[in-house]
Amino acid sequence: MITVENLSKSFWGNTGPVVALDDVTLEVPTGTITGVVGPSGSGKSTLARLVALQERPDSGVIRVDGFNTAALDPRRLRAARRRIGVVAKGELLPQRTAAGNIALPLEQAGVDGPQRREKVGKLLDLIGLTDKAARYPDTLTPGQRARVEVARALVGDPGLLLADDPTHELGTDAAAGVLTVLDRARAELGATVLVVTSDAGVVRRIADDVALLESGKVTERGNLLALVQDPTSRVARELLPAIDAPEEAAAGHDRVAEVVLVGFAAVGALLPEATARYGAAISVIGGGLTRIGETPVARFLLGVSGGHADAALGWIAERGGLVRQRVSGLHGIAAAA
Repeated sequence: MITVENLSKSFWGNTGPVVALDDVTLEVPTGTITGVVGPSGSGKSTLARLVALQERPDSGVIRVDGFNTAALDPRRLRAARRRIGVVAKGELLPQRTAAGNIALPLEQAGVDGPQRREKVGKLLDLIGLTDKAARYPDTLTPGQRARVEVARALVGDPGLLLADDPTHELGTDAAAGVLTVLDRARAELGATVLVVTSDAGVVRRIADDVALLESGKVTERGNLLALVQDPTSRVARELLPAIDAPEEAAAGHDRVAEVVLVGFAAVGALLPEATARYGAAISVIGGGLTRIGETPVARFLLGVSGGHADAALGWIAERGGLVRQRVSGLHGIAAAA
């Protein structure tokens, strides 16, 4: 496990000191994928370098498996660094094949040929590029090169895999391939993964936990599925489908409510069952479906009519749906049921 406690870091700029991180606390639980999301300049890359033990903070503590890295002697600090695999973008050697690039850290560590070949073969299979083992970087697509970079970071069996904006400047399909590899690294190799990114879609696709970093401060953090059910969550607003419905769509309904449903059973069954139980007419007038990892999540704007409209919405809330009734058009939210 990696924990960051009250971490601060400043740099000297043209106009004086610039605060990159300000009292940041973060936990990356073992066996999870944790995402740190934030805009450009929020301090994400600085945090990544500090967690990778490439730089020292001005204050605060970074713990690796419970050990305060600031108190480690040089030998133990090097050992701690080896427990962290860093996905280094743009650093593949052009004169080495994909397999040769993955094998390089093993060669430098003195691992013998048969062991190297076995390890590299397994990682090429993990990233889906066994047939590209003998190809050179300039003959690979950007997405394939990014997957080779992930494999090279995994070759030393790190406890933590750290990826800084791993899908930056990649197309949709190439980015999906890289995220699949990160997810497989956690599922099949048992790696703990920390991803820092400016793309909320990356977090939605693979993260278990998330922290929102803004202007060097963590302004929100928690389990992703819990946050999407929090009506005050800014992360949820970024990840859930937008509700884009004209004012007139709400006309003619006794109640208008925003509803968030999480899980296969909730998304597939709650609305039809509420209709059957209470005889209410329930119409979806805005919103849509998405996935948080493999879990379906819906955010709908519902129009509900009938004498038992309130009871139907209350029943949905009792079964885990987040329900907020709107009483003055699409922008007037009265309360959460």
